[in-house]
Amino acid sequence: MGLQLSSLELESLRQDCVLEVPNHSDVQILGKTVKAVFGSSWREHLCEGSVVEGKVNPGSPAVLIISSSALRCIHLLRGFRSFTKQCHAAKLFAKHLKLHEQISLLKNRVNIAGGTPSRIKKLIDAEALDLSRLQVLVLDLHPDVKGYSLLTLPQVRDEFLEVFKNYFYEAMIQGGLRICLYGLKDKHKQGHTVPDT
Repeated sequence: MGLQLSSLELESLRQDCVLEVPNHSDVQILGKTVKAVFGSSWREHLCEGSVVEGKVNPGSPAVLIISSSALRCIHLLRGFRSFTKQCHAAKLFAKHLKLHEQISLLKNRVNIAGGTPSRIKKLIDAEALDLSRLQVLVLDLHPDVKGYSLLTLPQVRDEFLEVFKNYFYEAMIQGGLRICLYGLKDKHKQGHTVPDT
């Protein structure tokens, strides 16, 4: 990305901030990897459908997916289908969905949400999307047919970097948020498996 980080900034990025996905293209493996983060309480965080006063605020996902397009969000949300039967995943992008409809949707419990940087920022600014319960941020880095991704498509990249810096970076370096880089190809890590939990 060409970003310059000082040694102090690099030291703050602990190894456990990043959640590795063994298979870069299987959305089912992505779902299992994220599920493992929550351990034995995964049902409470990912499946339950009721708001719990003082514990689970409306519109406060435990998992948030950020992608460069609506189609990519929908694709990644498929990996979480088994968790979202009681509490549907929130789709937070502009394609076919109006902002006021999403604000209304976020007045309910949300465990898993996926969206584009621009719409996510608008929903945070409107105080509809609450980040207090967020534990896993999935960044979809898979390139599209033209080779662009969340970090290389100019306008989307700029919007993402602004949102990340303002809303996610501090939580990540303090250890309350894990970042999952999904879609990166790493030849050295192929062949690893994720246990069923």
